[in-house]
Amino acid sequence: MRPFDYQRAPSAQAAAELGAAAPASRFIAGGTNLLDLMKIEVERPETLIDISRLPLDTIEQTDEGGLRIGALVTNSDLAADPRVRRDYAVLSRALLAGASGQLRNKATTGGNLLQRTRCYYFYNPAMPCNKRDPGSGCAALEGENRIHAILGASAHCIATHPSDMAVAMLALDARVEVLAADGSTRTIALGDLHRLPGETPHIETTLNDGDLITAVTLPAPPGGRHIYRKVRDRASFAFALTSVAAVVELVDGRIATARLAFGGLAPKPWRDRAVEEALVGQAPSPALWQRAADMVLGEAQGHGSNDFKIPLVRRTLASVLDAACAGEK
Repeated sequence: MRPFDYQRAPSAQAAAELGAAAPASRFIAGGTNLLDLMKIEVERPETLIDISRLPLDTIEQTDEGGLRIGALVTNSDLAADPRVRRDYAVLSRALLAGASGQLRNKATTGGNLLQRTRCYYFYNPAMPCNKRDPGSGCAALEGENRIHAILGASAHCIATHPSDMAVAMLALDARVEVLAADGSTRTIALGDLHRLPGETPHIETTLNDGDLITAVTLPAPPGGRHIYRKVRDRASFAFALTSVAAVVELVDGRIATARLAFGGLAPKPWRDRAVEEALVGQAPSPALWQRAADMVLGEAQGHGSNDFKIPLVRRTLASVLDAACAGEK
């Protein structure tokens, strides 16, 4: 690990100012991803800005009937909160599907959103990776790409985003509160936080230097049945080959509302609202699930080792929608 400076931010505003003044800096709270990357010299910050003691660790009811989740709320606390378990069950289930109990005790809401890909080549400094070293190439394109993206990727990067939490939050229409170094604040729809790789895969979010995520807000809880299904190589401590977050409401035997988000498929949590709209008003059926999968996978492209994800998504989506419409809680 390379030498670095360490500063403990006395306030959120001070943290943002420090981050803007030192572009080669990183915020650290739980550190469950950042410290691993520093040890193998993939991340090489000159300054660590400790935000772990800031008062951003509460979950509050909003005037609109939703929840405001502080950026430093741990994944364990968020998953266990009675309001989340009761009203946003898809989120609680997604959180519990991620990592391990020990890591969830440290990992934070803001850090979870900003964790970096688990691409084998990104983690190996001896291999070319445009995300780690812009312009060096993408070894995954012709290499071992079993866990890699089939949607939203580019010729420069086919890595996936690893978060389970973000997939569920995307289905719930979450918004991210951001504090800038100049003291201004803004709110970003979660779907707009992460960028697709295009020609610049090293630019992963729409945040600027010094921007600090302070909270995530959820709107009033949606009706319907909440399901999070994660397909992975082992039962715990494994990233998704594919995952589906679904909130589906039936009225008189037809789908009244549908929210679907996907993980393990793209460089960012993936949602296709046209698919949701196509489900509304329809009676559940295998043929409808097939049409929905056709829409989701319309531009899917495998890269050899990950070709299996295309039929896997079809089966997983059909299973989730069957369960949502059959009364699974």
